[in-house]
Amino acid sequence: MNAIGNAPEYVAGHGLLTGRTAVITAAAGAGIGGATARRFLEEGARVLIGDAHARRLKESEEALAAEFGADRVASLPCDVTDEEQVGAFFALAERLHGRLDLVVNNAGLGGTANLVDMTDDQWSRVLDVTLNGTFRCTRAAMRSMKASGTGGVIVNNASVVGWRAQTGQAHYAAAKAGVMALTRCSALEAAEFGVRINAVAPSLAMHPHLVKVTSEELLTELTAREAFGRYAEPWEVANVIVFLASGYSSYMTGETVSVSSQHA
Repeated sequence: MNAIGNAPEYVAGHGLLTGRTAVITAAAGAGIGGATARRFLEEGARVLIGDAHARRLKESEEALAAEFGADRVASLPCDVTDEEQVGAFFALAERLHGRLDLVVNNAGLGGTANLVDMTDDQWSRVLDVTLNGTFRCTRAAMRSMKASGTGGVIVNNASVVGWRAQTGQAHYAAAKAGVMALTRCSALEAAEFGVRINAVAPSLAMHPHLVKVTSEELLTELTAREAFGRYAEPWEVANVIVFLASGYSSYMTGETVSVSSQHA
């Protein structure tokens, strides 16, 4: 048993997604998207990864391809605020694999600003990446999956901030609450053609980009709220995404699963 404050041992893959095809947004680098791409590959899937940062994306593709095989990994730059790029991204997935089984909408943008000081641009940018981007990708995925007639699974990345109040996070909280509502409503529509849509809501998963946009004081405060006295590793969130993408969650749709040890 691991002591409080210590990260657990990495969990090996069990072939839960063998033969499935997946696309994952914002999957370059060391965050939840990158961890999810690796976990999906470990579970037997083929993946197409996208990200707005082309250089980091290519580096991620090359690293994963070297480990898992070039036939199982592909990438295409994709800014989820650009409908043309979103369309090209999903069209490539169909060309590569003939169908689309799994979609993970991971792209999101945070930041800290009190509402009285927040500009329209700050508000709009967070909403456009985090909520509108999830909408664009969910719409593209639903269209593809409905046309194929083979069902599928979509997993959105929300946040506990969509439920809980936090100063300086009005734009991010509004966007993530919107992702939760989008998940519920789209799941009802998608059920009729055999597609499940769920979301994860992490509390604090540490990665380099979070450090850049969040003050050290806030990160320390948030970590102290966690019952285990530590932040989540990105792969711990990815494990729950794997569960939601797999047959183990076959009766779940429209749900948001908290990935958190936060107690206050």
